[in-house]
Amino acid sequence: MTKLRKRTEEIRKFIVANVEHHPKDIANVTAKKFDISRQAVNKHIQVLVEQKDLQTSGTTQSRHYSLQALERWENSYALNKSLEEHVVWQNDIEPRLGQMSENVMDIWQYGFTEMLNNAIDHSSGTKVDIHLIRTAANCEIIIRDNGEGIFKKIQRILNLTDERQALLELAKGKLTTDPDNHSGEGIFFSSRLFDSFWILSGNVFYDHRQEQEVDWIDENEFPITGTTVSMQLNNNSHRNIKQVFDSFTDEDYSFAKTVVPVRLAQYGHEKLISRSQAKRLLARIERFKVVMFDFEGVEMIGQAFADEIFRVFSKQHPDVKLSYVKTCQEVEQMISRAGFKN
Repeated sequence: MTKLRKRTEEIRKFIVANVEHHPKDIANVTAKKFDISRQAVNKHIQVLVEQKDLQTSGTTQSRHYSLQALERWENSYALNKSLEEHVVWQNDIEPRLGQMSENVMDIWQYGFTEMLNNAIDHSSGTKVDIHLIRTAANCEIIIRDNGEGIFKKIQRILNLTDERQALLELAKGKLTTDPDNHSGEGIFFSSRLFDSFWILSGNVFYDHRQEQEVDWIDENEFPITGTTVSMQLNNNSHRNIKQVFDSFTDEDYSFAKTVVPVRLAQYGHEKLISRSQAKRLLARIERFKVVMFDFEGVEMIGQAFADEIFRVFSKQHPDVKLSYVKTCQEVEQMISRAGFKN
């Protein structure tokens, strides 16, 4: 490949990757990035429009650019014993993803088949809808069933007090309502493989953004029935399954490490003060060998909360290695008062 051709591809990949964040000024941003004229950038944009990677709207003076959907597909399936996730993958999904690298295709196969299998085996629904949208930059697949709802079902079976507590347990990993047939790893690892992974069910919205490495929880103003899962991944992602799995497994390849997003234990405007809140956060943690508590978004904790985790639990379970990240000064002080050192 000549230097000129390589630079051309770099410029056009940059435009495609950044146009969603700069719909009005992508020409200026690209010109500064590559130290070229706006006229030169506009020639690249025109080629991308002709290739249908980009689409335009507005007049010349207020022109907007956005990604064109290269593939837009949807279908509905009856949820019964004859529906097999690998068959749907092979016949309907894989052919529509286009030419992608092996690592990206592996992630899509894992995430799609895991999430569709969840709908087949756990939703108790009668129908599942699948939507696929692929652009030159990324692909999104949405799987929506009309079943009981993932959080409500976990709450019911595990006798939890709140649907949000079911979400906290899912975020830790190793949670399944059918331990004889499922390991409870699918959602945990899928959420970390994709750039964006969210679940909407009942009153709860869960969103994991890989770029920020943060989990978000929100209450849905208009509760929905069933479960909706969205997965989105950059078409040129360098992430691969082995790297992600290795970061949470030990020498014998067992799922031994987890990251607990502490902010998911906060309901509404409540503060994490009590031992009972800490015990809610600590549920099933003894199943792991290494546990990291992520305090992103947590502004303060109480002395009893910190003591229950970092002194009482730590002393009772010396075989579980605890650590923490992303603490503010107030949280750090409370953990130190419990006599714990990272």
